[in-house]
Amino acid sequence: MLVTTTPTIQGKDLDYKGLVTGEAILGANLFKDIFAGIRDIVGGRSAAYEEELAKARQIAVEEMCQQAQRLGGNAVIGVDIDYETVGQNGSMLMVSATGTAVAMR
Repeated sequence: MLVTTTPTIQGKDLDYKGLVTGEAILGANLFKDIFAGIRDIVGGRSAAYEEELAKARQIAVEEMCQQAQRLGGNAVIGVDIDYETVGQNGSMLMVSATGTAVAMR
C-alpha cells in the first residue's frame, strides 16, 4: 500500500474512498521514566522513548492502511501524523495517523 503525505499521486487517476485513521496509545513503564529523567539531567537521547514512539507510529499507520483496504483503497494520500501525551502527568503517548483512502488506476 502506498502511503504519502502529498494530496495527489503524479500520473495516477484516483478514486476517493474516504477518510481513514489509525491510533495507538502506549504507556511507558517506570524504568523507562527513570532512565529518561537521567538523560534529561546529563543530556543525550532516550532510546527507550524513541522505541516506543516508533512502535506507536507503526501501529497507527498500519491501522490506517487496514481501514483503507477495507474501503477498497490501495493507497492513502494526504497523511498527517500527530503526537500527544495523555494520561495523568503525561504518562502515555498517543499517535494518530489520518489520511484519505484512494484507489489508484
